[in-house]
This record gives sequence, C-alpha cells and structure tokens, in this order.
Amino acid sequence: MFLVLGIDAATWTIVSPNLDKLPNFQRLSNMGKAKEVTLKEKPLSAPIWCGMFCGKTPEEHGHEAFVAGGDIVKRENINVDFIWDILDREGKKVRVMNVPFVIPPYSFNVGFKPIGFGLPTNEKEWWEELQTVTEKTKELMGENPDVLISVYSLLDRIQHFHWGEDCVLEWYERVDEKLGEIMDTGFLDNANNKLIVISDHGFCSFGDAKVQTLPEQTPEGTLKGDHHENALVITVDVDYEIERPQDVFYAIREAVGW
Repeated sequence: MFLVLGIDAATWTIVSPNLDKLPNFQRLSNMGKAKEVTLKEKPLSAPIWCGMFCGKTPEEHGHEAFVAGGDIVKRENINVDFIWDILDREGKKVRVMNVPFVIPPYSFNVGFKPIGFGLPTNEKEWWEELQTVTEKTKELMGENPDVLISVYSLLDRIQHFHWGEDCVLEWYERVDEKLGEIMDTGFLDNANNKLIVISDHGFCSFGDAKVQTLPEQTPEGTLKGDHHENALVITVDVDYEIERPQDVFYAIREAVGW
C-alpha cells in the first residue's frame, strides 16, 4: 500500500522544536527522510493540493483558487487527470478522502462527508474532523488498497486564528496521537508499504508571509497566522525524492507502476 497522509499547514516551525512531545512525528522522521520543501509557487492551498496529485504546476493545471468568477470551483471545472483517475482506469484499487483542492474537499471511491464543509472553525469541529478522518483512514487501510490518500485540514484553521498560542502545540500533539493510531495498525510492519506525510505549506505570523492569503479581519475573527512557503515532508520507504509538491504524483506513479 502507498499511503499519503496530508496535514494541511503542518510546519517544521512547530514540529522540530517539539519532537519530544510529538513521538510519532519523531518516529517517522527517524525511520525515513524528513525534510522541508520550499514552494516556488504561491503558498495557496487549492493550487498546491491540485498540483500535488496531478503532477502539474499551477500554470499547467490552471486551478488558482476555491472560487473563480464568483462561483465555487468544482472538480469538473479542472481539466486534468489526477493520480487516482489514472490508476483507477488501470484497474488499481484507489481510495481518496478529504483532499482540499476544492471546497468541500474531494473524495474518490470513498463515501465521506467533510466536517464543516471542509472548513472546520471551532473546537468541536476540529475534534470531529480529527476523529472521523482517522477512523475512516483506518477503515480504508483494512481494505488494503494500492493507494490511499487522506488529508487532515484542521491545523490550517487553528493556526490562522491561534498562531502563537499554546493551543497550537496541543493540537499538533493530538494530530501526532492519531498518526500513531494509524501507524500502529501494523502498517509499518509491512516492508512493501510506502508512506508520505506532507503539508501543502507551512505557517508563520500574519504579516510575515510573502503572500497574504486572507484578509486580517474575517467574519470568524482576526487572523494571527498565515501561510509560509516552507512545507513539511516525511517519507518512509519512498525512493522518489520529493523536492516539490508535484513530486508526490510521480512518486506514486513510479511505485505503483507506469
């Protein structure tokens, strides 16, 4: 199985100095390769997640934002084949859940209702997404697909509104615990299994970002954090070197077969 766990907005800025409190991030880093990927494109979620799974740059795939011309962009508006489309046509068993390149996040061959329309905005919804994505991921792993892609989005929302607060690390600890649950299914015991844990971008204080992604004042409150161009990547037993988001597409393609 090739497992991709996306963690929207996960950043080494929080993880690296707190590995003693994040034992599963530390375990995976020690087992495989842990690195930082500096984005060449703007650190915007929609085009980055899109490129990660279609292998194209934003200029090539043309998907710039969740909304275009006043309308929410849908999967059918994006004129590309994603890795799951290609592998499914080739008869591979592919499961995809909660990928936020569109709103609500996209799933393929999986029945899943995103929490908060994919924009969990309060503690209740953060807990709900963390629990439901974890449990559904473990359920899908039990089906032994060739490829499973699953994404958590809650850290992005938490960090936008609480960057610099103690609760940010607390939520990383909770995500770390769920990573442990997923790994402790026996996934790491199978030498044929491959893993990528990846974020679409990092995070920083609002005003420090090279590209401001949202207005400082929003209907939900004042933003304290914003997207940073340095993304987090950890790979285990993946030969293809991840130097940019699009390389995830090629890593899966190489491992599962051309």
